[in-house]
Amino acid sequence: MTTTLEQPKVETPEPPPARRRWEPWALAALLVGTAVAYIWGLGASGWANSFYAAAVQAGSESWKAFFFGSSDAANSITVDKPPMSLWLMSLSVRIFGLSSWAMLVPQALLGVGSVALLYATVKRWFGVAAGLLAGLVLALTPIAVLMFRFNNPDALLVLLMIASVWAMLRAVEDGRTRWMVLTGVFVGLGFLTKQLQVMLVVPPLALTYLFAGPPKFGKRLAQCFAALGAMIVSVGWWLLTVELWPASSRPWIGGSQNNSILELTLGYNGLGRLNGEETGSVTPGGGARGEAGAAMGDAMAGGGFPAGGPGGGGGMWGSTGITRMFESAQGGQIAWLIPAALILLVAGLAVRGRAPRTDTRRASFVVWGLWLLVTGLTFSFMAGIFHAYYTVALAPAVAALVAIGSVTLWRRRDTLWIRAVLAVTLLATAAMSWVLLGRSASFVPWLKWAVVVAGVLAAVAVLIPALTRGRIAAVVTLAALFTGLAGPTAYAVDTIATPHTGSIVSAGPTVEGGRGGFGGMGGPGGMDGAGRMGGRTDGGAAPTMPGGAAPGAAPGATDGATAGATDGMGGMGAMGGAAGGLLSGSNPGEELVALLEQDSGNYTWVAAAIGSNSASGYQLATEDPVMPIGGFNGSDPSPTLEQFQQYVADGKIHYFIAGGRGGGMGGDGTASEISTWVQANFTAVTVDGVTLYDLTS
Repeated sequence: MTTTLEQPKVETPEPPPARRRWEPWALAALLVGTAVAYIWGLGASGWANSFYAAAVQAGSESWKAFFFGSSDAANSITVDKPPMSLWLMSLSVRIFGLSSWAMLVPQALLGVGSVALLYATVKRWFGVAAGLLAGLVLALTPIAVLMFRFNNPDALLVLLMIASVWAMLRAVEDGRTRWMVLTGVFVGLGFLTKQLQVMLVVPPLALTYLFAGPPKFGKRLAQCFAALGAMIVSVGWWLLTVELWPASSRPWIGGSQNNSILELTLGYNGLGRLNGEETGSVTPGGGARGEAGAAMGDAMAGGGFPAGGPGGGGGMWGSTGITRMFESAQGGQIAWLIPAALILLVAGLAVRGRAPRTDTRRASFVVWGLWLLVTGLTFSFMAGIFHAYYTVALAPAVAALVAIGSVTLWRRRDTLWIRAVLAVTLLATAAMSWVLLGRSASFVPWLKWAVVVAGVLAAVAVLIPALTRGRIAAVVTLAALFTGLAGPTAYAVDTIATPHTGSIVSAGPTVEGGRGGFGGMGGPGGMDGAGRMGGRTDGGAAPTMPGGAAPGAAPGATDGATAGATDGMGGMGAMGGAAGGLLSGSNPGEELVALLEQDSGNYTWVAAAIGSNSASGYQLATEDPVMPIGGFNGSDPSPTLEQFQQYVADGKIHYFIAGGRGGGMGGDGTASEISTWVQANFTAVTVDGVTLYDLTS
């Protein structure tokens, strides 16, 4: 008897229809339009987040700083994230020189790449129309517009997360192990970008492939372990190098209390984000947060914040719960199409319910749906540090679900229940836009009425079969697109037109009751009602770059008039000012910059300041190393008082600049000890409104 081994069925894509002439032109319009939107006026935001900008500058000067992600070219301490996103920007600055454009254009190109990759992933199984819609929704999501025009790590993280789904779906398509290995590589690179946040997409990837992969279960499981191995290798080489590198010849690991990258990974950037116990954080519940954190909490309580912190019962970082993504601080960033995405997810799974186990279209609904649910629920209930801009991680899933769900249902619109689902989706979307646009009374007030009218008319039209055929169907489609995209587009345009600087940013206009991170604080350079940091820093005149330069001026140029302005948390008590603060970069005037540059070649660090943000402005203005004592929060034990005293004795530090980390706070632990020692042993002088001490006198 002759037997043959049963081969698993491999689903093949349906033969594509003949390409229409408009398709390549539509894709070109999408990508070119995205590029123009993301690159337009980038220079107005100056250094954006000067915490990362300083690390970019350092990496462009020192290969050691490049490898470790150091805050300064003399390698005293790193930023509190892995360096992969910094590598791209640092290489650009090495090639083109230090400028806002050289730093931010790579971020914009990552945005274009994300839109293109999402288009390709969706188009392969759902057609050109779905791919174009997915790309358009992602491109216009307000928080995506902001993050792809900013220098936070989130831009690269989004691209790598999309790439991991693309590779996994290719594995579902043909069952080849190489695709799962590539999936693991993309996840590993995401880990090198923002550590454990990328792991939120791992359960969706693994569960989807274990369910839908073509091979038998044993092989599917083995392929998942192969992906895990690839992930470990792709990130482990860097982690192992950092962990084994002699601590005496590398920078301190920023955000770590014990100079350990593993501690940073599992603590401050790991479980601490979930349970609120981030050691070294300034949050009231953040474990050993130190005296500065207590002062921060007291300052906020004195500033009129609700009991329990700015979130009103949820602690420093806002209230937690199932509605968190729809609240004022987050809603305008991402929530516009979340109801539609959830409705279309359920409907899409119902439509594909009887498909074979290996059906890639159903697998697409599963992976994007799990991405949205796992990430959204994690963000909703995490008790630790949370900012509105984190929600950009939801944007690809929302965009994909809206696109594949809409196209899947529209192609089956002859069925009554499907028409009813489409109508409900349109009404829910219109209602969501009404709520979100209503939070900004002075922002295009007519738009919410137009969206509701278009949504109701489109919902009624899809219920009538005769109106979903022929030319009238195109009109209904346009009304549906207007309903879903008018609000996000308005927010996107406002985001593009508004400079954004500081450590906490959000997209769109001021919203009633909006808070971002620490709460909504007005005032020049502070947070506006949307929780947006920075923006206009002079009460209405043209915004300035960090360092006081007008947009388009050379970095470091100042006019002296903005010494007291901030690009961050300037509206809160002692925080901000020319010396910067916890969330704002310093703004040195011309005289201070000239003083720091004098004989700069004779010193390892031209100055030292408490906190990375305070140090960043001086470093970017002079392009010389400035030691950020205590790292981002000023609470890292780097350097110790004894180490700092030895640096001073060896003549390695020229000046100590007071006033960082929120003016009189002075940092935590060793930072406070260093401040006290300097004040007791050196004479203070004031230059451009900043107090500093000559450590060589």
